[in-house]
Amino acid sequence: MISSGPLEDRLAIRELVDSYNDAVMRFDGEAWAANWRDDATWCLGGNDVTGKDNFFPVWQSAMGGFSFVGFFASAGPIVVDGDKAHATWYQQEFLHQKDGTKREVTGQYEDDYVKVDGRWYFQRREYNVLNSSES
Repeated sequence: MISSGPLEDRLAIRELVDSYNDAVMRFDGEAWAANWRDDATWCLGGNDVTGKDNFFPVWQSAMGGFSFVGFFASAGPIVVDGDKAHATWYQQEFLHQKDGTKREVTGQYEDDYVKVDGRWYFQRREYNVLNSSES
């Protein structure tokens, strides 16, 4: 088995990632932000931004360039240790930019989570592009 820890926690972490992806596909910034701790760190392309108030505008700006986003995750290992956890996710993205450019991206998230008052949140998400094509 590649994952470990209580099944109910691993399921809740999967639902957190599903909630994140759903918010991306619906362009719902409020729902997207609700998945993060206020002091979380978001790492994109070697740039680490700490604090939801600091990285949420980055997400809003990026999403403003798309007319459609398909965002689908496949789980790697999810390892729960008490109120902390780590997981790997492989992400398929189908991005339609407003200028007509279409991109397909395969990426990998390395996530750290924290459980607060019975709910899991992202504490750190590090994203790396594994493959990308454009048409």
